Amino acid sequence: MMSFPEPRAVYIHVPFCVHRCGYCDFTLVANRDDLIGDYLNALECEMESLGSIREVDTLFFGGGTPTQLRAEELQRLFEIVNRWFVVTDGGEVSTEANPDGLSDAKIDVLADAGVNRVSLGIQSFDADTLKTLERAHSPDDIRTTVDRVRKRIDNLSLDLIFGVPGQTLANWKATLAETIDCGPEHISTYGLTYEKGTAFWSRRNKGDIVPVHQETERAMYQASMETLEAAGFAQYELSNFAREGYRCRHNETYWQAMPYFAFGPGAARYVDGRRETNHRSVFTWLDRVGKGESVIAEVEEMTNQERAHEALMLGLRRIEGIDRTELTQRFGATIEDLVGSALQRHIDLGNLVDDGQKVRLTFEGRFIADSVVVDFL
Repeated sequence: MMSFPEPRAVYIHVPFCVHRCGYCDFTLVANRDDLIGDYLNALECEMESLGSIREVDTLFFGGGTPTQLRAEELQRLFEIVNRWFVVTDGGEVSTEANPDGLSDAKIDVLADAGVNRVSLGIQSFDADTLKTLERAHSPDDIRTTVDRVRKRIDNLSLDLIFGVPGQTLANWKATLAETIDCGPEHISTYGLTYEKGTAFWSRRNKGDIVPVHQETERAMYQASMETLEAAGFAQYELSNFAREGYRCRHNETYWQAMPYFAFGPGAARYVDGRRETNHRSVFTWLDRVGKGESVIAEVEEMTNQERAHEALMLGLRRIEGIDRTELTQRFGATIEDLVGSALQRHIDLGNLVDDGQKVRLTFEGRFIADSVVVDFL
């Protein structure tokens, strides 16, 4: 029987927000802070399934908005998680946060609990773009929040969205410049997507909002890569840029197809070569925990070839690409075994480059990475 390494990363999903933005399809409940106590009780019960304390290298709190919790609720959240997980010296403890509602009291709780990296969802420095995205904060709120976080936590990531209806290349470049001026260690830039079931999906179909032209969105992505690289942020994944030594170690666990624990509604884990996803409905998750029933909604038992294929797909997102030797050592398969003639076809098209040791996307290939991945399926 194949043996798998013990996960060294853990994700905690906190499904609370004051408002569901029109583009968001994450697992969350909006304006239901009355459920936070029940959520914390249920999370405590779910984590008891571990049975023993585990040592990990990274811990990530995502959402939703983890900092939607009040300071005392945040403190209890960390007490619950820290009861089961010990982060190694030098480990990474991250939380997502929004500028609105992130009080000094909450920042103190984060810092005192060992959080050493904050991923702040600022999205834009343009007021009209923030309004379109239904964000509650202003550009000035971003600047003051960054300053307040800096007093307690050194490692700061700022998350941005481009391709927003009404957004121009000029104001996207202005947002990039102002983001750089904030002095973060890490910047993420995500192209807006219209996910089925979201308000933006419906509004687009009705013609209430008009997507940015594809050529403009491409120019925005190119501006991200060129501007951030020139400012000292190395692109290490399709959407992520970091100063030296500040890559998100937790997310690299995903892109390297390594195992990880996960807890909370909608959380997906990868343990012992098996993928499990919890029920996305917060209410179903709460009900099942309360009844002592399994919270798992989906299970995928993966073959070795499926794991290898997934590692290839995820690894292509990394700018350094796929290491041939590592892939073969882990899975006993070559890239050619997995994708056949599609590899050479994309090399010939200029989307991929193969130096004999690593296969990676070219600069042009980054613009159509999803198409390359689909062709490899």
